Amino acid sequence: MEQPNHRTTEPSNAFQGVVYWLYSLGLGAFFVAGLPAFATQAILRGKYRRGLGERLGRVPRWAGSQPPVWLHAVSVGEVMAATPLARELAARRPDLPLLVSTVTDTGRGVAEGRLPARQFVFFPLDFSWAVRPALDRLRPRAVLLTETEIWPNFLRACSVRDIPVVLVNGRISQRSFPRYRRVRGFFGRVLQGIRLFCMQTPEDARRILDLGAPPERVHVVGNLKFDLAGVSPAAGGTDGPAVRHMLGLPLSRPVLVAGSTHRGEEGPVLEAFKAVRRSVPDLTLLLAPRHPERLGEVEALLEREGLPWVHRSRLPADVPPAVILVDTMGELARLYAAGTVVFVGGSLVPIGGHNILEPASHARPVLFGPHMGNFAEMARLFLEHQAGVQVREAGTLAEETLRLLREPRVAGQMGESGRAIVGTHRGAGRRTVDLLEAVL
Repeated sequence: MEQPNHRTTEPSNAFQGVVYWLYSLGLGAFFVAGLPAFATQAILRGKYRRGLGERLGRVPRWAGSQPPVWLHAVSVGEVMAATPLARELAARRPDLPLLVSTVTDTGRGVAEGRLPARQFVFFPLDFSWAVRPALDRLRPRAVLLTETEIWPNFLRACSVRDIPVVLVNGRISQRSFPRYRRVRGFFGRVLQGIRLFCMQTPEDARRILDLGAPPERVHVVGNLKFDLAGVSPAAGGTDGPAVRHMLGLPLSRPVLVAGSTHRGEEGPVLEAFKAVRRSVPDLTLLLAPRHPERLGEVEALLEREGLPWVHRSRLPADVPPAVILVDTMGELARLYAAGTVVFVGGSLVPIGGHNILEPASHARPVLFGPHMGNFAEMARLFLEHQAGVQVREAGTLAEETLRLLREPRVAGQMGESGRAIVGTHRGAGRRTVDLLEAVL
């Protein structure tokens, strides 16, 4: 994507140092303010305790003879999106060993099961005293940051060591764009530390250019998540009959899958489910909360609603319950194949939505809420091609679910339209690696 060059006056090193010091000071204040919540999560739920030393920069030294390509993906969603890129890179450049970092425990677990990497670490906190030793111990040939993982001190330390950094599957959401623009002077300087920007859409490219990215480095390659349909899970079949057999569900049973739900969504989903069951009494709900630490909260909600339920890990059961609560990690993309109708969460509440391509790749009709800011282009495509339906609350979720259950021909057409969208837009992994060749 070629754009005219704009000359800028480079600020003095002293001024830059002050700006980075202020950023670090603010980050430190934010970190200190969050310590009570951090400690509570660590003590009560074990969250963040794993890899604490790595988060502080004490990562294991890279043991390979060749410097690695460091791929960073925050959590499960980013790991899943990076999977086709990692496999394309490994197939084309088997001489380049891969190192993978994540932020969350769940992301780490999924990465270890899916990505062809020699070493896995937790990403260091963005303090100079943490990122410098991490880079010195791991000695990467290049760093690939996913989506919006733009960390100023990390980028600055890479620049000092002449380590090229690439933003892959890059995006700037509509919600975060105004916040970045308020600090555009600083952010523009930070972006100079990125060698190549592989953005998802023209709108993402426009936003990163507006924030100060060098135009000659910005390219639109598409969304890596469209490539996920071509990546098989590590184990098990991906077709509906195989997944239903694994769960112990008859092929004739109607199933509503509600995936990646957040607090404030399980209530409306259960309300809609109960409403539909009055007309379709054998309907089963496969409910997958986005964050596993919320399972206790969702279990309590199911008990209050008086719905018989079972953990997915205890299936198959003798008698299929009304609700299957997914307590396993990394298999939701496969479980979507069991659905007759699929609702994708993070969209009834202002989270920004989640990946609707996974159920579409199984040709399942997709429902989602009004808050799809993080997947706006995807949502637009699905609505435009009648591959998905946008619902606003429990009532419309129940209405659309019941309609699709009663009209299997319409549901099938929606599913096939979604699968066609996935097929048409694949190829971002190949285009990204084409651009990476010049950097690597």
